[in-house]
Amino acid sequence: MRKSLSSSDRRSNVLNLAAVVFTAAVLASSAIAQEVAAPVIDNTGSVENPKPTWETQKQARTFVLGIPAPRGQIVDRNGKPLAQTRLSYNLAVSFPAPLDWTDNRILAFARQQITLAKGLLGRDIQVSDEAILNHYKNRGVLPMDIVEDLSPQELGVVQRGLTPNLILRQTYVRTYPQGSLAGHIVGYTGREAPLSTRPIENGDLIFSESEGREGLEQMFDNELRGQVGQLYVTYDANGNKTSERIAKPPVPGYNVVTTLDIDMQRICEEVLAASCKRGAMVIIDPNTGEILAMASQPGFNPNEFVPIVRRDVFDRYNNDEANPLIPRAYRAAYPPGSTFKTFVGFAALETNTITPKSQFDCPTAFTVGDHTFKNWKKTGSGNLNFVEALTQSCNTWFYQVGIKLGAPSLIDYAHKLGLGRRTGIPLRAEQEGNIPTDDYMLRVHRREIKKGDLANMAIGQGDILISPVQMAQAMGVIASSGQFHITRLVSQIQSIDNKVVAAYPDRLRETIPVSPMVDKTLREALKDVVYDGQGTAHSAQVKGTTVAGKTGTAQWGPTNKQRTAAWFTGFLPVDKPQYAFAAVYEGEPNDNTVHGGSHAAPMIGKAFRRILKLKTEGKDAEQAESQKDKSGSSDEPATPTVDESN
Repeated sequence: MRKSLSSSDRRSNVLNLAAVVFTAAVLASSAIAQEVAAPVIDNTGSVENPKPTWETQKQARTFVLGIPAPRGQIVDRNGKPLAQTRLSYNLAVSFPAPLDWTDNRILAFARQQITLAKGLLGRDIQVSDEAILNHYKNRGVLPMDIVEDLSPQELGVVQRGLTPNLILRQTYVRTYPQGSLAGHIVGYTGREAPLSTRPIENGDLIFSESEGREGLEQMFDNELRGQVGQLYVTYDANGNKTSERIAKPPVPGYNVVTTLDIDMQRICEEVLAASCKRGAMVIIDPNTGEILAMASQPGFNPNEFVPIVRRDVFDRYNNDEANPLIPRAYRAAYPPGSTFKTFVGFAALETNTITPKSQFDCPTAFTVGDHTFKNWKKTGSGNLNFVEALTQSCNTWFYQVGIKLGAPSLIDYAHKLGLGRRTGIPLRAEQEGNIPTDDYMLRVHRREIKKGDLANMAIGQGDILISPVQMAQAMGVIASSGQFHITRLVSQIQSIDNKVVAAYPDRLRETIPVSPMVDKTLREALKDVVYDGQGTAHSAQVKGTTVAGKTGTAQWGPTNKQRTAAWFTGFLPVDKPQYAFAAVYEGEPNDNTVHGGSHAAPMIGKAFRRILKLKTEGKDAEQAESQKDKSGSSDEPATPTVDESN
């Protein structure tokens, strides 16, 4: 059951963060001073030094500087943090007033402080002469950062060696406490812009703000940013600070509450990492449309991208042949292979093109015009009804039914199920996929859809492309008997005091009429794929529940580098589904041993054995199951039949 996000624990966590980040704003602002008298608190709550004398005031200049606000959190459905703001310490050089030194004296002083810093930290520090002189002449009243984001060990060393001219400045840095977990979804931040090098002006920030660069960080950047505060700082003619006051405290950004379950997300990512070099897994609640897990393999650690990404880190990710920066769960689309037969059967049954009792022959080959389409089995299976044909994944049976159904109905039902259309989750560059239409065929192949195309489409081949999140969504519609709940990744936006400022509730996108007979037939067929002796997904069985699903295997890419997408998609339990899922395994180029039954179905079995143990028996049981998987020992059933159909 979903934990209330307004619980006392959740409120305590959020308010504790507010206290930390507000303290950071105060400390960061006061760190501007070279030598600051102890501040006092007036009756307005503002921080202010004793007022300067009239002789000082008449030559004073006051700057209104901006205090960046801490970004809000990104959390899972139970309030567990995926992205937070932490305090960061920069080592900076503070130049003494008055600011009237020659270039040589400026450089000599700065180099002396940098040499001292090198000795403290035991590492090289590079700052150009140009940068030093530019800072001194334009912004010398402010400290000049020479080392950013000190590690805890470095901070301890530096604190023992600080001088009036070598000081610490506090800033905010984004941190991802779960590391690489859900990295593609959460995204990362980067500096909006470096601090200005021109002469200091009103409105300048005391340190750089960050902006979302990927994932939810990017899509909800405005909500996460918060409101910049104002710091009044007064200097005399010589550049000595005479007073400072926080006129307007920064307001922390809103918190983004996702639909993700961290524990389920972690299980999916671990199973993928142990099972394949490239792949994806998505789990959706078919009764609400909420995405519970959306994993892509390989992943990346967003902590390596803040406060800036180093060149060696970028090169490592960019040069990796597995493309770890691509979120395969929603930004990649694959030919669906035999999984698409589920949707063809649904359309044929619901349009009365066939009935549950209709039988068609399952020969070894089927000819359309001058082209012969083959079945994956070397022997014929005789006359089969829909349940038997889906269980055995007979290609030649579905060639006939696809042609009989016709392109308009096939395309219409595919679109009704959300295939070939973006789900609308708030992530940039979501893959649209493709369901070929006459317009598409004319544009790409200069002809309309023909019978041969229909035969190919009926088994999920040709130009059909589906993303893993689309596949899980479509299976969710089947699982909920035609109730198409809008797929959601974010449930609400909250203020720091837990007030809901925006909500994304459960809503129906469409209701597809499904007769009780069709509903029963589909469930029976998908169940038999996993449990019948002729089925192709025995390794997806999970003790204590009943899994329904369909395997699929499809090739794509140039002939000399053809890759295989091995699929398994479905839902569980069969009668009252709680989870709809899709898993895809990307094979290596020209590896013909990869199939949905042998590679994708076992991943779902492993994941749900751990998920259900976690939900029913708790963390200890799940961890034991995780170790069992890693050791190669498992209670998963043998797999006598492998779906090699397509």
